[in-house]
Amino acid sequence: MPCACPHLCAFAERCLPVTPVSSPCSLSPDPTQASLHSQHLLPPLKPALTVCDKQIITSWQKSLLMGHSQVLVTVLSAFLNAPTCLLFRTRVSGGELFDFLAQKESLSEEEATSFIKQILDGVNYLHAKKIAHFDLKPENIMLLDKNIPIPHIKLIDFGLAHEIEDGVEFKNIFGTPEFVAPEIVNYEPLGLEADMWSIGVITYILLSGASPFLGDTKQETLANITAVSYDFDEEFFSQTSELAKDFIRKLLVKETRKRLTIEEALRHPWITSKGEVRAPEQQKTEPAQLKTKRLREYTLKCHSSMPPNNTYVNFERFARVVEDVAQVDQGCRALAGTHDTIQDDVEALVSIYNEKEAWYREESESARHDLSQLKYEFRKVESLKKLLREDIQATGASLGSMARKLDHLQAQFEALRQELSADLQWIQELVGSFQLESKNTDGLGSVFCRDTRESLVEQLDRSCSKEVLAGLKL
Repeated sequence: MPCACPHLCAFAERCLPVTPVSSPCSLSPDPTQASLHSQHLLPPLKPALTVCDKQIITSWQKSLLMGHSQVLVTVLSAFLNAPTCLLFRTRVSGGELFDFLAQKESLSEEEATSFIKQILDGVNYLHAKKIAHFDLKPENIMLLDKNIPIPHIKLIDFGLAHEIEDGVEFKNIFGTPEFVAPEIVNYEPLGLEADMWSIGVITYILLSGASPFLGDTKQETLANITAVSYDFDEEFFSQTSELAKDFIRKLLVKETRKRLTIEEALRHPWITSKGEVRAPEQQKTEPAQLKTKRLREYTLKCHSSMPPNNTYVNFERFARVVEDVAQVDQGCRALAGTHDTIQDDVEALVSIYNEKEAWYREESESARHDLSQLKYEFRKVESLKKLLREDIQATGASLGSMARKLDHLQAQFEALRQELSADLQWIQELVGSFQLESKNTDGLGSVFCRDTRESLVEQLDRSCSKEVLAGLKL
């Protein structure tokens, strides 16, 4: 079955067949790997056999298979046993560095510098290949053999190691809270600088036995890290040189660009001064001895709060969290795309609405003008209607007055007619009496009577017409 790692394939072609392991084996509690100490494999080296998932091997390939480093665990051979890979690596039997130092009564700063220098060399090997360890902590710094004055250290546990590629953004949430860099806590793009922060924390603990950011809770620890809240308590650093403090200060910097790189750390005076020949006046003075009591207490506290071998037992859970975060990030990007689409739609709708609003505003202004004109015309008509009503009322009143006057004139006319009729009857009677008295003058009397009647009628008509006309003028 082909291997995902071409370097492992090359090793597998050269390695000897693996004989079954019949000796007792100890399984690491780390769910990502199991280690077997075999007496039957590649004697007399007595290597450790690590059974790893291919996915884990992929993250180890450049750090473990492409060359050798005195500070990294060396892979002696490899064999494919699908779906896993078997790695024969250097056996590390000296235990943890901090356990070794805690057993000593005191520790000189020069010894501490020597161990930090070895850690820097191992990290330099990784960083030169653009690989970040991302889980540097005391439990992952082992001793090859503790039975020598200055043992050689080995960096282990590359389960979180990652290759940093130019132009490729890498974010993740992992590591041990006490040692992670602020950019991991803040879920910012990660790089090689995260390892340098961890080295600063390790150096602080090594020289003082106290953790710079450790709080009562995980949340408090992370808050201290993001705030870079630490100090050099005189109780812990009274015997520590200013160079050592300066080395720590330049590593525990929140801004990654201002943090020491691995090359700058190796050139720091505190590191380069190790092993230099001291002046005669300095040789008379014994180097300051750092008490290891607090370091012993710190180590005991760590071991009492962590599982055996203190491996990264929560890796699978963190991996699931990382996958969930990646899915959430992908969902957020999808939502961002949807948001952009919705934003475009909203902007289009707003544009349409603004156009319609402008049109409605123009129509409203026109309608308002027409309505105002109609109101003006209506008020004008109402005014004319009112004037007409007043004229009609005045005309009606005049007609009533004229009707009353006409009735009064008619009554006067009737009275006058009756009076004239009486007068005419009287005249006729008078004329009749004249006729009886003067029969002889018959023709003259008739003429006289006719003329008299016509004169009276004409007079009566003229008088009546004048009265009527006078009444109408009133």
